[in-house]
Amino acid sequence: MRPSCLGATEFGDRIMTKSRLLMASILGAVLLSGGVSSAQTIMAPEKSTAAAAPAAAPAAPAAATTATEVKVAAASTTNKPKRTGRIPVYLLRGLMNIFSLGMDDLAVKIQRRGIPAVVTNYSDWQSIAEDIASKYKAGWSGPIILIGHSYGADAVMQMGEYLGKKGVPVNLIVPFDGTASYAASSNVQRVFNIYQREYAKQTRGPGFHGELTNYYVSDPNISHTTIDKAPKLHNMVLSRIGGGGAPKPATPAATPGATNAAPATAPAPASGSAGNATPHG
Repeated sequence: MRPSCLGATEFGDRIMTKSRLLMASILGAVLLSGGVSSAQTIMAPEKSTAAAAPAAAPAAPAAATTATEVKVAAASTTNKPKRTGRIPVYLLRGLMNIFSLGMDDLAVKIQRRGIPAVVTNYSDWQSIAEDIASKYKAGWSGPIILIGHSYGADAVMQMGEYLGKKGVPVNLIVPFDGTASYAASSNVQRVFNIYQREYAKQTRGPGFHGELTNYYVSDPNISHTTIDKAPKLHNMVLSRIGGGGAPKPATPAATPGATNAAPATAPAPASGSAGNATPHG
């Protein structure tokens, strides 16, 4: 029937009834396929954003899981075993790295005995001492042994004192003909000083109760630039390295033990004969 044949009220009622039936059909289809939340979206599209907000709540557990995973990862890193090993023997060359190549030769002989050895310049002594202290406190094993020639000989004596202030024991220091006299610090167990010049003799510092040997080399064929290369002296050093034990607890040095003396020409000691080395304590 055409709308013109109906009254205005009846026509409006029919339109409203058909609209309600159509909406009910759509709502039923939505309820069967998409659930209540989808129906609410269709019935009130202007409130879709507000209706969707509660769905974000389940994200909280994921954040908690992530935090737990981070915590576990951090714990794994903390519990990871630290790398340790044997502290190497350090050999320090003197000026310009060209007059102390006997240190390289001696290092090879030490390595052949299965002991790690590192050769470097005397100017690096403080950074080396820091590294030794870190390794010692981290549980690295082995006696701490320092060897040096010329300025390197001065440096190893300074290293001994420096390590004493950090509570690190030094098993053996071997200076080859240094340029000054130093006092052995209390944390050092043994000093085997090989020298030709009187001002290169080492002394006992406050609290030092170890073994100090000043070994004078009288061989006229050995000079300051060759003393670090003498096979006989190398063998003497190797025998002392072989006898080194594990580090003992250190006694920090009470006072600085180094005493710098200006190099000067000194007469060779009267004792000793050509071709021999004579110990002077």
